[in-house]
Amino acid sequence: MSGRPTITAAIIALNEAGNLAELLPRLDWVDEVVVVDGGSRDRTREVARAHGCRVLVRELESFAAQRNYALALARSPWVLSIDADERPTPRLVEEIGRRIGGDRYAAFRIGIRSRIFGRRMRWSGTQDDLPVRLFRRESARWMGDVHEVLRVAGRVGRLRCGLEHNTHPDLDAFFSKVHRYTALEARARVAAGRAPRPLDPWLAPPREVFRRLIWKLGILDGPHGWAFCLLSGLSEWVLAERHRRYWNATGSKRCQAPLPERPDQPSVGARCCAQRCLTPF
Repeated sequence: MSGRPTITAAIIALNEAGNLAELLPRLDWVDEVVVVDGGSRDRTREVARAHGCRVLVRELESFAAQRNYALALARSPWVLSIDADERPTPRLVEEIGRRIGGDRYAAFRIGIRSRIFGRRMRWSGTQDDLPVRLFRRESARWMGDVHEVLRVAGRVGRLRCGLEHNTHPDLDAFFSKVHRYTALEARARVAAGRAPRPLDPWLAPPREVFRRLIWKLGILDGPHGWAFCLLSGLSEWVLAERHRRYWNATGSKRCQAPLPERPDQPSVGARCCAQRCLTPF
C-alpha cells in the first residue's frame, strides 16, 4: 500500500482490553492508532500501549465528543474510525488502499456485518448499516450524543467490503451495553428538555420487537435472532424507565440531584429519588 495517503485509526474505548487485544494486531497496516479511553477499570490502556498506540484518557460525556477528541489528535490526512469490537477484513484493507488515493471523495461508507450471540445475523442485526467510517480528517465532525453520526463536507462514496462486528458476544455484553447506552440516551433526552411520555414503556418495546422481528425479517435468523429481537424490545423498556427516573430526579421538588456524570458511576444524590435509578431493571 506504498504511495497511498497515511491513515490514522481512531478508537474510543471503555473497558475493552479483550477486544483491543484482538483488534490491534489487525491494524498493523495503518500509520498510527489513537485510543481515547473513557476511564477503563480493566487493562485497556496497558494493552493499547503495548501495541504502540497513542493513548489518552478523557472522561466519557458523549460518544460524539469522544470521537471528535480522537479526531483532533489524528496526524494523518485520512482517519478510520473503528470500534474495539469491529474487525477489518483483508479485502477491506486492500480496497481502502486502492480508493483513498484520488480526490473524488471526502469520505466513504463502510458496511457492518454483525455477529450477535456468536451467530451471524443477516436480518435483525446491523447488516443494513452503512456508516461513514473512513474520511479526510479536515472534512468531517461527529454530531449527536448517543447515536452519533459524522457530518462530512464533500462527496461520500461507498466501499464494497465491510467491517466484521462482534457486537454482542453474550448476554453479559448485551446487558452491559444496554446499561451504558440507555444511561447516555436518557441523559441526552433530559438535557434537551424532552419529557417522558406515559405510554413509552408500553409502546416502544413492542414497536422495536416488530421492527426487528417482522419488518427487518429477523424471524429468519432463527432462535438466536428471535432472542435478540425480544431483548432489543427489553432495552427500549429500560430506556423509557430510565428516562422517566432521570426526569423525576432533576424536576422533582423532593430532590434536585444532578444526573450522574458517568453512566457507569451513579451519583449518590440521584439515588435518593429512585433507589434503582441507574440499574437496568
